[in-house]
Amino acid sequence: MKSITANRLKDGEAVWLDARGAWVTDARRAAVFRSDDEAAAMLETVSRQADVVVEPYAIDVTVEAGTMVPVRLRERIRARGPTVRTDLGPQAALAAVAA
Repeated sequence: MKSITANRLKDGEAVWLDARGAWVTDARRAAVFRSDDEAAAMLETVSRQADVVVEPYAIDVTVEAGTMVPVRLRERIRARGPTVRTDLGPQAALAAVAA
């Protein structure tokens, strides 16, 4: 399974492609492509959005509890935020909601 990620051009924020073809900052909303061919076709389409994102690429993912989870540690950090400062990045927002 694959998802597509990139960095938003205007501010460098890590973004993921959702099922509607929009770029979102919440990795939990990322679209999951079941085949490499499906991901490659979508990647070709979004690669033309040079005015929105920089260097989109496909990543390997799994689905746990209905949510996309990146396989590689690098992509998990991009999705969740810094590993040493849990008060920053996406995990800070999740902690605030849970409290």
